[in-house]
Amino acid sequence: MRERVGDGGLYWTSADRSAAAALSGAQVPAAGLLLWIESFGRDDYGAGNGGALGGLCLLVGVPLLLPVVGMALTFVLTLPSVVLARLATRRLGGPSWLWHLVAPVAPALVWGTVTALPFSWPLTTTVGVLTALGVLPTLGVAYVRGRSWLPGGVWWRAALGSAGLFVLAFGGGVLATESGLIKQYEPPKLSAARLVGEWHGPHGAVLRLGPDGHAEATGLPAEPPVDDWPEKEFVRCDGTGTWAREDGESDGGREGIGLRLKGDCGDETHWSFGGSVDAPELFVIFGELDGGEPTILRPARS
Repeated sequence: MRERVGDGGLYWTSADRSAAAALSGAQVPAAGLLLWIESFGRDDYGAGNGGALGGLCLLVGVPLLLPVVGMALTFVLTLPSVVLARLATRRLGGPSWLWHLVAPVAPALVWGTVTALPFSWPLTTTVGVLTALGVLPTLGVAYVRGRSWLPGGVWWRAALGSAGLFVLAFGGGVLATESGLIKQYEPPKLSAARLVGEWHGPHGAVLRLGPDGHAEATGLPAEPPVDDWPEKEFVRCDGTGTWAREDGESDGGREGIGLRLKGDCGDETHWSFGGSVDAPELFVIFGELDGGEPTILRPARS
């Protein structure tokens, strides 16, 4: 279907929507694989990246999400970018492919800002990722438009392209891990001297660790007493107690500290090491208000 000249290009056709959905969805398997591989270099806070089971879930789950994610990307990124590119070409001139190449930056900036603010994600990351997801489908819609393909032509071509992108992503991920570009995350090994001091967490939580093994807590989440479990996932404690560095053999291999507070704060809680040597963290996988998220303590700034 060839492009009409009227109304400045501020429209899209059913063929545009079909091409955009097919090309947007074609990127999802490769993008999901790269995201999974990239997660190896980040702290999972003891949750694990899933191993073989995670890979199986990825292979099964991603195809089921392709239509949904592809259609979402179509209306959020691709079609607005196509309209902007056509309008810029007709009003400002220049190569059409160049406008289709840069147009995804505009909607990516809008949705990247909306996405970054609630989660405190870096704006450069959200805008960069969304722009990358918008470029190929936007260029693809421009390429497909004007070609007399059967309705299903773009879909099987997109499927072949998706397989090729997945192979490239897999090969790139293997090279990145083998070359050390993406390194497996390892928690820091913190000495007792590095642990002494004041640690701050969310919702006003404070933990003070003394060099003599004395500990003071304010609003600190702790595992509940035995008689309160499983009704309570955690309790918040104020008070004093003791702490000691632990090798992590009782907590899945993560080194950390064992914290025992007096009063109704339950049994000893193991706070694991996280973060890095330069930016150390202590964490437990409970205590956040939304549930299931780790509570992270960081050293107070001097």
